[in-house]
Amino acid sequence: MEISRRGFFIRGAGVVPLLYGAPGSRSTLEAASRSRSKDHNYFPPPDIEGGWRSLTDPDRIRKVAGIDVRRLDQAFEYTETTSKYGGLLVARHGWLVYEKYFGRANREVTPNMASCGKAFTSISCGIMLNEKRDEIPEGLETKVFTEKYLPEAFPLSDPRKADIKLGHLLAMTSGMAEGNMFPGIVRGENVKLDPPPPRDPSLGQDEAALRVRMWTTPGGGYFYSSQGSHLASIVLRHRVGMELQAYIDEKLAKPMGFGGWGYGMIGPGPGGTKLAHTPGGGGIALRATDALRFGYLLLRKGRWGKQQLVPAEYVDLCAKPSPYNVHTPFSLQFEVNEDGHVFGAPRDTFFKSGAGGFCIYAVPSLDLAVYKMSIAGMMGGPYDLGFSNQPKPTPQDPRDDWKPHPSNQFVDGPIDGDAGTRRALEMVVASVIDI
Repeated sequence: MEISRRGFFIRGAGVVPLLYGAPGSRSTLEAASRSRSKDHNYFPPPDIEGGWRSLTDPDRIRKVAGIDVRRLDQAFEYTETTSKYGGLLVARHGWLVYEKYFGRANREVTPNMASCGKAFTSISCGIMLNEKRDEIPEGLETKVFTEKYLPEAFPLSDPRKADIKLGHLLAMTSGMAEGNMFPGIVRGENVKLDPPPPRDPSLGQDEAALRVRMWTTPGGGYFYSSQGSHLASIVLRHRVGMELQAYIDEKLAKPMGFGGWGYGMIGPGPGGTKLAHTPGGGGIALRATDALRFGYLLLRKGRWGKQQLVPAEYVDLCAKPSPYNVHTPFSLQFEVNEDGHVFGAPRDTFFKSGAGGFCIYAVPSLDLAVYKMSIAGMMGGPYDLGFSNQPKPTPQDPRDDWKPHPSNQFVDGPIDGDAGTRRALEMVVASVIDI
């Protein structure tokens, strides 16, 4: 078996089968879920107004939500092995059936969720494409390295950039690569990249992204490029006339009733690096129940109450393989499971992970939204995010003796945690029962 960038299984048998046993096949679970009564008109109010409707009694959870809490406890015990601090939240049929934390984590802390922020960049682009369709009529097919969309890119550092489309940026197939720590991927095969040229320290945040080197032609291969995601946010910024964070606040956070939130890579404050612009490549910082709300928004195909916040068609594109990426199971900033590489999860599952083991999941066929909060433990950084209502971590168990589980993590600087995110998903899916 080979494992590519971000842990995608590209050859072999896929992920390890469930250790605790699934109650049935994926098709059985999906059929059982479709037969259940669902209330698709329920949307949780903000936490300050009561928040999620919840169930705590195991028998009621089994009867109403079709969940075996004992299996979720097993998933939580596993989650505790994947990071120093964190938690697990599960919502099924609109009921919050599980919310549990460990270490210094709790509902109110808002850690830097790293690359989970890319999902918000993508969804924001989907809103922009609908809102500004007259200004960007070709949608994802738009070639963005033009005077209209990225005027600061000229003169182009590589003529091949003229063919990069917005869809390429969002599917990680722009042909750009800002490093060579991980391989490129061409139709499932790893490609070793040459070392990049030294980074010019004089380049600003946007300029560094605009001048990333090309390793292949647009669409010619996959490389997990945070700078490519940031370029998508620059296109958005120019079209909507505001920063990505302000756009998310207007289009998602306020309508959905988020509590305190921000970006972990924006100062001021000792935990934030002062950046000129919202980092489209990641760093969003949400309260746990709001991260779960985002997963629930995806389940409801972009609808929140009576408002269609995100075009349903765009959410559909995020949830399935993309024509812009024929190389890996990754769509418009989401990992997708249509190929079944996450063995114990339905094939319509899609999710976005972040370094340290964070992940937001949506499983439409099971009407299931999940948030895995897994903070690697840099308490002086990700918790101090520089926005006014940032809460302080509670003085719970510091877990000073915690070490990453050897079978689901690797340590090379920050803990990646992607294998752990897939394993946790399988275990949560195994809690779904056929009544």
